[in-house]
Amino acid sequence: MYNHYNHTYNAIKRKYEFCAKNNLELINWQNSLKKSLSKLLGLENIKFDLNNHEPSFEMHKSDDMGDYIREEWKMLTEPSVLLPFYVLRPKGQNNKLPLALTPHGHNHPHVYVGIANNPEEEKQIIEDEFDIACQTVKEGYLTIAPTTRAFGKTRTTIDQKNKQLSSCRSLLMQTLLIGRTPIGERVWDISRLIDWAINNQNIDSKRIAIVGNSGGATVALHAAACDNRISAVVASCYFCTYKGSIGSIYHCDCNYIPNILRIAEMYEIAGLIAPRPFLAIAGKKDMIFPIDQVQYAFNKLQEVYNVTNLSNNCKLHIGEGGHRHYKSAALNFIEKHFSSIEN
Repeated sequence: MYNHYNHTYNAIKRKYEFCAKNNLELINWQNSLKKSLSKLLGLENIKFDLNNHEPSFEMHKSDDMGDYIREEWKMLTEPSVLLPFYVLRPKGQNNKLPLALTPHGHNHPHVYVGIANNPEEEKQIIEDEFDIACQTVKEGYLTIAPTTRAFGKTRTTIDQKNKQLSSCRSLLMQTLLIGRTPIGERVWDISRLIDWAINNQNIDSKRIAIVGNSGGATVALHAAACDNRISAVVASCYFCTYKGSIGSIYHCDCNYIPNILRIAEMYEIAGLIAPRPFLAIAGKKDMIFPIDQVQYAFNKLQEVYNVTNLSNNCKLHIGEGGHRHYKSAALNFIEKHFSSIEN
């Protein structure tokens, strides 16, 4: 079966295979691909379904963490979807703050804000550096750490009762039946949080970063491809090829976008981010995102950035370990690019 689909993948001609030679061709390519991606993700259907809905927000708790404040919020992102998220605020900051969004991967939402409820989560925070929201707030960013749909309190009742990590399979089945996708709904939520932050928080709209690891990087990459307000992107232990990872190695159901390889490979989707700064982080020993496929995808993405004459905005950091986060690379990359933005 693997040989059959590998042959099929290679035989399919992608509609938006990258071939732009100048900036005008690049812009036209991006505009066309972005429209097709929006349809595949179900974003057009979500927009239509929620045409008369305005998300509402409510804070439920605030804790002083010493050098920052941690708040617990909820967003009514759809009339029947109450999405929890954390806001981490640096203390002693009066100027407009850069914003960091830190969507989590296939772990519990509280891990990203440094809360460990058991030894395994403590290991994720210490050894795998998964407390990404804590990392960014300590660097002076107003940080939003959202619950990814199908995780935390957005899991089905039965999955919460059975202590299942996620309800991704249920989400996939339900979204496909109505022309949506899990990734599309998660991208939608990120954009609504950006709306709220710009309109209601003291942030610098020129400095909006998104940082995610694994499933959080899935959200980060696709959100930035669809929302140009995101000005810097770090995708940790996800950026690869669909064919060489998502389509050939076991992954969670939520990763799949129907028909995606008929329009573009992952490096072409990431090409929608160009010329904005994009950092791919990979683990040399990551078994589910093979390093040879990561390197191949990065080389192809560099071809897109080369057309923009801003090839230095596209970087790859390869860590010595496996499927984890590498915080120093992420923080240094964002700070470098944000410091160069004129006020």
